Amino acid sequence: MNEYANQSLDHVYVPLERDVFLRTLIRELSGTLQDIVGLEEASGFISVVGESMGRQINEDYKSALKVSNLNHKQVVGVLIDLKRRIQGDFYVIEENNEKIVFGNHICPFAEKVIDRPAMCMMTSNVFGTIASDNLGYAKVELQETIAKGADGCKIVVYLKTTLESEDAPGREYFKGL
Repeated sequence: MNEYANQSLDHVYVPLERDVFLRTLIRELSGTLQDIVGLEEASGFISVVGESMGRQINEDYKSALKVSNLNHKQVVGVLIDLKRRIQGDFYVIEENNEKIVFGNHICPFAEKVIDRPAMCMMTSNVFGTIASDNLGYAKVELQETIAKGADGCKIVVYLKTTLESEDAPGREYFKGL
């Protein structure tokens, strides 16, 4: 019999539970990638995961709403709701037919995102995938991020190609075939 099986450590404070463990795991994985292959390549790897998650989340919301395609208003609602569900605090700063500007006070990764800007590719790809799949096109610009030391995030999702969107740094997303 294992001598440790009956020993209870419930009374010992260790700041460890599933959420902290998983956020730390993602932080360390992204940090290792950033250190080994560089920020751009690390962002690329995380983008692949974010795109896959974006497709799944998009299908989950469309299924729950019983629609084959989300309209503009639904896309905005879904992007805010999905972040709320994972403990982010996203809100709309500005919205029109050409772009949606989101603000955020709380990163779902909390303090684990500090100095890990590659992790922001999850937001870029999930937002870009959902917006482009439903509205045809998206370009996501991460103007300000908590990961890079800002007090909050400012994320612009361009929905049309305009002079402003062409000049903006960011990733473009197109409706899947």
